[in-house]
Amino acid sequence: MPRIGIFYGSNTGNTRRVAKMIRKRFDETTMADPVNINKASREDLEAYPLLILGTPTLGEGQLPGMSADCNDESWEEAIERLDDIDLSGKTVALFGLGDQVAYRTEFVDALFELYEFAIDKGARVVGSWPVTGYDFKHSNAVVDGRFVGLALDLDNQKDLTEARIDDWLKSIAADFQLSL
Repeated sequence: MPRIGIFYGSNTGNTRRVAKMIRKRFDETTMADPVNINKASREDLEAYPLLILGTPTLGEGQLPGMSADCNDESWEEAIERLDDIDLSGKTVALFGLGDQVAYRTEFVDALFELYEFAIDKGARVVGSWPVTGYDFKHSNAVVDGRFVGLALDLDNQKDLTEARIDDWLKSIAADFQLSL
């Protein structure tokens, strides 16, 4: 069984595409295929010692889910469903998608909600990301001057996505015991 599980929430498919981009960089013994969080059980997440979790930010900083007018359940409902999950002893890295131009005051805010979920459930979160190179006014996902995970803007900086993923994976390599 692979050591890393990758789970994502999505509305338009962009977060799924990023999860697949991350997965392509690894073999089958290292990382499992990405799974939409609306199809994942508590046991699915608990099966991996290392997790990568991804989310877009919708509307005014929301996680994807039914209250954000998504067509399917997503992170919003999963967090409620996984209320009793224990992520103690797990290492978690996060990535989030947002639009820093259209949503300048809530850029990748949902990433912070995922961060709080992981921390509250006992996980060790790694992979903070610098805020340099972005142009936004505010983000809840900035803690101690850094994003709590990889921040991606496919609307305005799509051309930077591949390089940012590569650099981020290098930054978590030691914590995930990866050789890149």
